Amino acid sequence: MSIIKCSTCGHQNKEGTTICEKCGKPLDYDQQGTLLNMRYDGSAIRSKTKNRSIVDKIWNFFSSIKVGVSLIAIALIASALGTIYPQKMYIPQNIDPALHYRDQYGLSGQIFYQLGFHNLYNSWWYMVLIALIGISIFIVSIDRGVPLYKALKNQAIKRHPNFLKRQKLFGEYKDYNEEDKTDFINKLKKHRYKITENDGHFLAEKGRFSRWGPYVNHLGLIIFLLGTLFRFIPFMYVDDFVWVREGETAVIPSTNQQYYIKNEEFIFETYGNDDEDAIFEAALQNTSGPVPKHFETSAIIYEDVSKDVIGSEPELKEINSGEIIVNEALKINDLALYQDSYQLNEFQTMSFKLHEADDEEEAAIAEFTVDLTDPESEYEFDNGYRVELNRFYPEYELDNGQPRSISNYPRNPGFVFFVHGPDIEEREASFLAIGQNIPSGDNQYKLSLTDFGVRDVSGLTVRKDLTLPIIGLGAFIFMIGVIQGMYWQHRRVWIHQGEDRIYIACHTNKNWYGLTKELEKVIDGTSFTMVQDQEKNNDT
Repeated sequence: MSIIKCSTCGHQNKEGTTICEKCGKPLDYDQQGTLLNMRYDGSAIRSKTKNRSIVDKIWNFFSSIKVGVSLIAIALIASALGTIYPQKMYIPQNIDPALHYRDQYGLSGQIFYQLGFHNLYNSWWYMVLIALIGISIFIVSIDRGVPLYKALKNQAIKRHPNFLKRQKLFGEYKDYNEEDKTDFINKLKKHRYKITENDGHFLAEKGRFSRWGPYVNHLGLIIFLLGTLFRFIPFMYVDDFVWVREGETAVIPSTNQQYYIKNEEFIFETYGNDDEDAIFEAALQNTSGPVPKHFETSAIIYEDVSKDVIGSEPELKEINSGEIIVNEALKINDLALYQDSYQLNEFQTMSFKLHEADDEEEAAIAEFTVDLTDPESEYEFDNGYRVELNRFYPEYELDNGQPRSISNYPRNPGFVFFVHGPDIEEREASFLAIGQNIPSGDNQYKLSLTDFGVRDVSGLTVRKDLTLPIIGLGAFIFMIGVIQGMYWQHRRVWIHQGEDRIYIACHTNKNWYGLTKELEKVIDGTSFTMVQDQEKNNDT
């Protein structure tokens, strides 16, 4: 990197510096007569001076404001597209998302699903986009913040006359006295300026901390984005779902089989004829079927305290119990279980009898019960008959004439049975479903449904979010930066003592009108005339 040597004080400045770091003399000799660019007090910025190695090129790419704005715009557009249809987390948990978006929203819904917008905020590419925005903000902060810090920390009180003359507000005074100068400085102190002096030269400054408002914003945004990225870490964030049937004990998802939950009872209440429900009578008359009033799950949470032995049965120890309601969670450590949905009267068992095909009233040859959650493959009887369960469709439907199951939940069971017996030469096949009993041919024996058992199923959301404090902290810091940069300004007044005259130059990072009005009050009562706005003078 080349060095720029100041012709006045001999200080060696880095390439890209436009104002001498020691004496303040402008180094942009080709810009004489124009106002100085005071954004970083003329300090060199890395991205503006280095472009040689691959590291420099990557640094310069992410330090570009255009790149940062473009990444944010892409993220905003993607986020907006993700709101066209409900996200995956808001659709029924027991439905295939591919079928749901196609059936509910047609071709546009299918495209929405295939492009991955149905799970946008948890998708890897969206997280990569957020990470790139964070990298850009971090590099921009370092690229601009470090030179600004050095410039403000080491700013000289005594400045070169050309530095003062190229400020926006500038005044040159030959006729003055020391009393006016002292009065001017004292008035600056009353306006909360910090006064520093060096060899008869003065610098009045206030509001320097406001210059760090944008960088505090950046810090808040980086923390906020880190909080969103931490949602990819299972330890930090869990948003899962589990169905638990009454009387069943199931593993709580995302706990590495450490915790289990047992559904003791599912309680479901509807609006009825109670006095307290009378106010809803008019609304209830316009609905078909019962309207849910309250539903909850009475549950017990267990922890597996057994040793980690492969194939061993879990040893469960009760650690918590209570009711799980929609907005009242049952918690274990950082996990919270919320009531989300339910399935009433799901089939649990079905009982059948085997009898002669032409006489259903005759005593059963054999009777058996199928556990729909764990059906057996064969049912043998002492009289020599045997029933084989060949096919089981938990939620049966016909697809182009072929039976299939659209889910693993026994909501509309269908069965294919083979009957074997001592007087049956070849096995007899039968298909049974709700309201259907179809023999494969001219069967001698028939299977009939005699009874069934049902139970309720509770759908629970399993949630853990340790990222909220991080996201909240980032948002809080961001707002501090907004207030810091919005309501304060960095104002500086240089008072330079010449041989036969005095120079007064002023600068602020924003709100020039406010600075001008403040200077009018400070100068009032002295022999000094108001400093001139050189930008306006040049325009005229």
